[in-house]
Amino acid sequence: MKELTIIAEDSVGLLADISYLLGKSKINIEAITAGIVGNNAVIHIIVKDEKRTKEVLEKNEYSVVSSDSFVIELDDAPGALSEVSKKLVDAKINMEKIYPLAVGGKTALYAVKVDKQKKASKVLEEYTPKEELF
Repeated sequence: MKELTIIAEDSVGLLADISYLLGKSKINIEAITAGIVGNNAVIHIIVKDEKRTKEVLEKNEYSVVSSDSFVIELDDAPGALSEVSKKLVDAKINMEKIYPLAVGGKTALYAVKVDKQKKASKVLEEYTPKEELF
């Protein structure tokens, strides 16, 4: 799965502008997270058409970086993330980023970015959702 990261100067209406541009282009945001680092907004989005999304945003002067990530499904319970983290540590895989995509009921979905994608996919195979989500 491809994740796009947009880094832009933080301003009122930034997310409104980005979501408007994508909506106008008929691009659905499948998952999003945003935060502020210093004076910059850092927005992570997952969409089905990563290439087209990147083109639309760059055409509108946004800085966009594409990277690989994958989805894991965990029990929504204390210690679930610790179990996954330990498996990655034991395999000498560095978790670079993790954020929730959906939490509710008995399970939670997380987007994960690691330094050894292929190896991590095998190590965490049991946590891969049964159906393709994105």
